[in-house]
Amino acid sequence: MTTARTKKKLGPVAFVAAGPGDPELMTLRGADLLRTADTVIADSDALGLAEGFAGPQTRVVATVDSKGLPLDHAGRAKLIVEAAREGHRTVRLLSGDPVLDGSLSVEAAALHKAKVPFEIAPGVSLVTAVPAYAGFGLTGRRSREVHIVSVSDPDIDWVPLADDRITIVVVDGADAAPTIARDLISAGRPPATPIAITRGGTTVEQRSLVSTLEEVPAAAKAAKQAGPGIVVIGEVVTQRERMSWFEVKPLFGWRVLVPRTQDRSDDLLERLVRLGSIPVEVATISVEPPRTPQQMERAVKGLEEGRYSWIGFTSVNAVRAVREKVAEYGLDARVFSGLRVAAVGHDTAEALVAFGVNPDLVPEGEQTTQSLLDFWPAYDSTLNPINRVFLPRADIATETLAAGLTELGWEVEDITAYRTVRAAPPPAETREAIKSGGFDAVLFTSSSTVRNLVGIAGKPHSSTVVACIGPQTAKTAEEHGLRVDVLADEPTHAALAEALAQHGDELREAAAEAGEASWRPSRRRAAARRKAT
Repeated sequence: MTTARTKKKLGPVAFVAAGPGDPELMTLRGADLLRTADTVIADSDALGLAEGFAGPQTRVVATVDSKGLPLDHAGRAKLIVEAAREGHRTVRLLSGDPVLDGSLSVEAAALHKAKVPFEIAPGVSLVTAVPAYAGFGLTGRRSREVHIVSVSDPDIDWVPLADDRITIVVVDGADAAPTIARDLISAGRPPATPIAITRGGTTVEQRSLVSTLEEVPAAAKAAKQAGPGIVVIGEVVTQRERMSWFEVKPLFGWRVLVPRTQDRSDDLLERLVRLGSIPVEVATISVEPPRTPQQMERAVKGLEEGRYSWIGFTSVNAVRAVREKVAEYGLDARVFSGLRVAAVGHDTAEALVAFGVNPDLVPEGEQTTQSLLDFWPAYDSTLNPINRVFLPRADIATETLAAGLTELGWEVEDITAYRTVRAAPPPAETREAIKSGGFDAVLFTSSSTVRNLVGIAGKPHSSTVVACIGPQTAKTAEEHGLRVDVLADEPTHAALAEALAQHGDELREAAAEAGEASWRPSRRRAAARRKAT
């Protein structure tokens, strides 16, 4: 008797377009496909997007060979087919707008030939997204037609496009803009026709150059910009005067240095990006366990045994250190039952809430250890038979809080929960940018970030805006010879970012009143240096 072989079922395949650049423009369908995929096969410049949206078990594969060189269409299709035949839910993530540039049709044809079914999740098109981010639409009062062309076509006939009622979108024409302008004028398009060249569209690297067909050769030369981008020609470009929203953000184009501790400051980075800046993180501190862990071990056992009345947290790192030690003993947030919890700073309080602990005491107004002492009740033996307080802290923390609590009648166990160790210096180019004014601003989120940044990379240039999260951090910055320009209203990442944004708006307004084109600190520094030369 012959048994028929069971053919392995092909896994589903989906083509997903990455979109114009801003990861938040990923479509809901595309994001869902990436999140549930077993394998994502991504173009090299879309790897970050793939890793950001893919699930924790998803395998992300770049479309390169063993030498790191880009695969051709056949090689990419082979990767997709192999994954599908393994039964994997496979996503082929293509950068940019593959429906527009034709790369989708080539790879889809290869899958059709291999009899591998697929679906397509088209993304936001470059043709509409980039103009929208540049501040104009594609049709207007007189312009009712839109023509999309590519300069890779050597036989473009510009004569039919000379009508000034037509909006022209050249999808790959940024570097060829002067030639395009010359050819259009020769074909009869008015020399005063507006033209916009946008590179890095929809990202914080976006740069738009607006001119006219007649003047764009000189403007492009003066701008000294190069690289791929979209060109839009027509009266619609004038809409930018009333529709511009992206490039007028308060920190647009600012390079902002963010010295950080062991943790990534993801919420701060996200806020800075939303304000239009380009944040650059530099690790200044490494957080490590204490050299002698016995104190922490006894303290955590004391939590379980009910030895303490209060526990006070002065940093997110302290919360993490206790949380990790609690987990080592197979315990969780229930170990805090019956214990009163104090926290300095909203970020510290949020870290506790994420652990499942709602702090009983967070000082109002200024978030400092002194303000915590102002609100901390004195020990009263009639109300509480236990007078011990557990204070987990860094090895370099001051004893102000412990001393103050002792004066209030509490018995304090001041425990080193973690050590802060200075990180290695950043790359040479980063150190040079710090010292020469290559950054527009630097954000200090603690005194230790000030000390350690200066220690590993030197002092920021005097032209760099210095923003501090609180008075103590500002004091440390001034002690290191820095001029503090911005101080957050409250010690949170949100308040720090907003304070810097307000300062950016003030600089822009001052530059406009003075008739100056440059308002970014690094640009003004560079302009002054060129003038002096």
